[in-house]
Amino acid sequence: MDPHARLRAGLVIPAHPLALTSRRTLDERRQRALTRYYIDAGAGGLAIGVHTTQFAIREHGLHRPVLELAMETMVASAARRPGARPVMIAGAIGATKQALAEAEAARALGYDAVLLSLGALRDASDDELIAHCRAVADVLPLVGFYLQPAVGGRVLSYGFWRAFAEIERVWAVKIAPFDRYRTLEAVRGLSDGGRRDIALYTGNDDSIVLDLVTSVPTSAGPRWFDGGLLGQWATGTSRAVNLLERIRRGRESGTSARLLSEGAALTDFNAAIFDAAHGFAGCIPGIHEILRRQRLLDGIWCLDEHETLSPGQREEIDRVCAAYPFLLDDAFIEANRDRWLS
Repeated sequence: MDPHARLRAGLVIPAHPLALTSRRTLDERRQRALTRYYIDAGAGGLAIGVHTTQFAIREHGLHRPVLELAMETMVASAARRPGARPVMIAGAIGATKQALAEAEAARALGYDAVLLSLGALRDASDDELIAHCRAVADVLPLVGFYLQPAVGGRVLSYGFWRAFAEIERVWAVKIAPFDRYRTLEAVRGLSDGGRRDIALYTGNDDSIVLDLVTSVPTSAGPRWFDGGLLGQWATGTSRAVNLLERIRRGRESGTSARLLSEGAALTDFNAAIFDAAHGFAGCIPGIHEILRRQRLLDGIWCLDEHETLSPGQREEIDRVCAAYPFLLDDAFIEANRDRWLS
C-alpha cells in the first residue's frame, strides 16, 4: 500500500521529540532509541522536525541532521520487521524560500510528505497562503497543518481550507486548533472542496478520542478522522495503536461510548503533560518528563534553557501517572529499552 493510501487507512503518527544531552547537544543514542520505540510500538508513521521536535532545531543547525538520523534509524529498524515501513513526514516552516529548502532536503532524504506550518505567514491573505502551499506541494506531497495560535499557529478560514483541498498533492491534514468550532469549520471546508481522498488527522490533544469516535456532518456526508498525528502519542505509543484499533472496531459495531470515558482520561493526562494551565508553555518539557521517567531520555532539556516545566506541572504529571497507568507504556519500554539504547 502506498503512503497516501496508508494515511487514508488511518495511522498512529507520533510527533517525534528531540533528545538532548545536559549540554543541550543532540543525544544521538537516545534519539535513535525513541525512533526504535515508536516503530516497535506499531506506529504507522513518524513526524520529524515538527513542533514537538522543537522548531528551534533550525537555529542550531539540527534540522537536516535530525531528519537524516530518523530516516537512517527507521530504514534499519523497518528492515527487521514484517509489513510496510512507517510513513515518514518532515516538518517545514517559514516563508516560501525556507519552506521550499526544507521540503527539498526532506525529499533528498527519502521522506514521503511534508507537514507544512503556516505560522510564519501570519499576515498573509488566503490567496498568498495557497500560493505558498502550492509551491511546496510541487516538491513533496503535503500534510496540511492547522496549528493552534497559542504555540505559533494562526487562524485559518473556511475559505482557505476549501481552496487548500483543490491542491492536487494534498494527502492529509492535521487539524489542531484546540477549538471545536474551528475544527468543524476546517473539516467542512476540506469536504466542501469535493475531495474525499484527503485523510483527516486529529492533532487536538484535548479531544483525541472525541475526534476519532464522532463523525462530522458535511454537505458531502459524514466525515471521520482517520488517525492522529500527535505530540501526545510520543508517549504511550503502543497504547495509542491499540486505542485506534478499538475505535475502528467501535465504529463498525456502534459501541464507541465506553471509549469516551477513556478519552476524558486522555484529555486530563494531556492537560498535565501539555501544561494547559499555563497556556501550553511546558508542553515539550512535559513530554520529555514522561520519557525521562521511563529512562528513554536522560533529561528534559530543550534548546531554549528557559523552556522547562511550569510551576506545579511536575506534581500534575505525578497525579495523572498515578491515576491513569493504563495510558503509559512503562512495562513495554522496560522490556525493550536496553535493546533500543544499544
